[in-house]
Amino acid sequence: MGKSYESPQHLAWHETLEVHELVAFQSIGLMKLKTAYPEVSEPVLQDIYKQAINDLSNNIRELLTFYPMAPRPEREEERNDNLPFYAGDLLALSKTAVRNYSIAITETATPALKQILTKQIIGAIDMHTKVYQYMYERGYYPSYDLKRLLQNDVNLAKKALSKPF
Repeated sequence: MGKSYESPQHLAWHETLEVHELVAFQSIGLMKLKTAYPEVSEPVLQDIYKQAINDLSNNIRELLTFYPMAPRPEREEERNDNLPFYAGDLLALSKTAVRNYSIAITETATPALKQILTKQIIGAIDMHTKVYQYMYERGYYPSYDLKRLLQNDVNLAKKALSKPF
């Protein structure tokens, strides 16, 4: 009889990075939804926004429970300015654009359209690079420092969760 598998008491590096992506993306989305909520006057759409806000809040809270299991977490002071949020939103937009273009290119049969989409995906990649470099140079996205990267996520998530709507 073989040894039974025991789950490690920590996350693997790739799991940690996936959780990071989800928390960062959802925190930015939550901030955007809470910012837009007061402008939504139609009751049914307002209810959908409330549900989306509650769902994202719950998702973030659940994912944050895994942060103590990440390799070597570190504490850092919380930032009070919104520049990291704005830059992170732009980074998420450009990353999503690259993913969407890559899917569209694989689904395209018309050569002229494929050529345009290929040109546009290069632009989206260039924009992602520019935004990433901006964030990295300012310490908003310390991609080579996992401890700081995860702490930035925790700070952003706390800010998103505490934002009134």
